[in-house]
Amino acid sequence: MGYLLLAGAIAAEVAGTTAMKYSEGFSRPWPSLLTLLAYLISFGLLAQTLKTLSVGTAYAIWSGVGTAAIATIGIVFLGEGMTLVKAAGIALIIVGVVVLNLGGAH
Repeated sequence: MGYLLLAGAIAAEVAGTTAMKYSEGFSRPWPSLLTLLAYLISFGLLAQTLKTLSVGTAYAIWSGVGTAAIATIGIVFLGEGMTLVKAAGIALIIVGVVVLNLGGAH
């Protein structure tokens, strides 16, 4: 159940960060409101996740997967460039999450 909550927290965080891009510095009300709501949901779900997963593992996965997802969204949907360094960074994040889970994350 902890990982399901964590997946929801990640999805909400990614939605909030994407909405923040469209808020234009919080000058547009609807994307700004969506950003706030998504982050409230994300933190709430992350807090629930911490009842069953260790804080270090949960936060590393939450921030790492969220970062990789946002970088991918930027490349695929927002016209940001892909460089070898960016691809290597995303790959390292994914490897780090896998290693954390192989290392006995609870």
